[in-house]
Amino acid sequence: MGDDRTETAEDLRRHIEAMAMLGEAVPGSGLAAMAEEFRGNPWPEDLRHVPIIIDTDIGGDADDALAVAAAARCAPELQLVLTGDESDGQRARFARHLLDLMNRPDVVTVAGASLGSTPYVVVEELVPESVPAQGTDVVGAVRAVLDSTDGPVRWVGMAPLSNLARVLAEAPELAARLRVTQMGGALRYRNPDSAEHNIRLDVPSARQVLDAVARGLLPTPEFVASEVTFTPRIEVTADSPLYAWLSAPDAPPWAALLAAHLDAWFSRFYPGSMQHDALTLSAALELPFVDSDHARIVMDDIGRTTASETGALLRWSGTAEYEAFMGWLTKTLTGAPFPVHGQGK
Repeated sequence: MGDDRTETAEDLRRHIEAMAMLGEAVPGSGLAAMAEEFRGNPWPEDLRHVPIIIDTDIGGDADDALAVAAAARCAPELQLVLTGDESDGQRARFARHLLDLMNRPDVVTVAGASLGSTPYVVVEELVPESVPAQGTDVVGAVRAVLDSTDGPVRWVGMAPLSNLARVLAEAPELAARLRVTQMGGALRYRNPDSAEHNIRLDVPSARQVLDAVARGLLPTPEFVASEVTFTPRIEVTADSPLYAWLSAPDAPPWAALLAAHLDAWFSRFYPGSMQHDALTLSAALELPFVDSDHARIVMDDIGRTTASETGALLRWSGTAEYEAFMGWLTKTLTGAPFPVHGQGK
């Protein structure tokens, strides 16, 4: 794959269909055998226009906020934002404020699981007091999204797996319709004595999710793992063109909020924000930046993930096209947004 790769999943489906039809027109040929193989292995379901739920620990590392903003700009199907590793509802209030500034009042925000005191919140001063506390009924909000459609729903996990585990425990009948793309896990984590962040913060929930996959309750999820997302090639810093656009004097209010969020992260934690979560979002949107393949994964008692023939069958990220992805993210945030259903162009 080159950096100029722009095919969508639908483009690839059309290419496969054209090749199958050509093969069927010449029986007995090599193309005919290829067509038979194509027909015997149906293309994965098209998820491009189904509702989206984002589960995020927004308000810490700014990559969550940039991912939510990108979804708000390019995905009219976004219906619900849940927050995880919640801190007195501050993450949900920040998400509500950001979405309102982006003219997305249609997206519901819900304060989800709290995991106790967390240092990873830097937006305390960025949310006006007028933004009220958000609701806390995670399962009810997820059920409402599924009730809005007869088909599947995309779940984009950017946080510990606490909220997903709760849905699986309290409403297991919903699991079969969830199509999960989760940021987390690592086969080659930079600290071999620890698990990746999203797994480490709630290991029991992560193990519960893998058990649901192994039992056939939850359809095969895709994990976009740390060994693919942890790279300076997708890092936003104060020197990045994207930061310059967000912080420009004439930037829209939502962009100024993102710039202030980045500033808070830079000053209190690190001088950069790797876009783990926006890369995960791109995979859920079926964009051609992350390459994943099936793998069987087990998780130990402290959340470390390894490949094993006895593990749950997942789709696991292997490589990514970083420059093309960053081009998409920058264009999505700085260019004209896609029209939102019901709001016109």
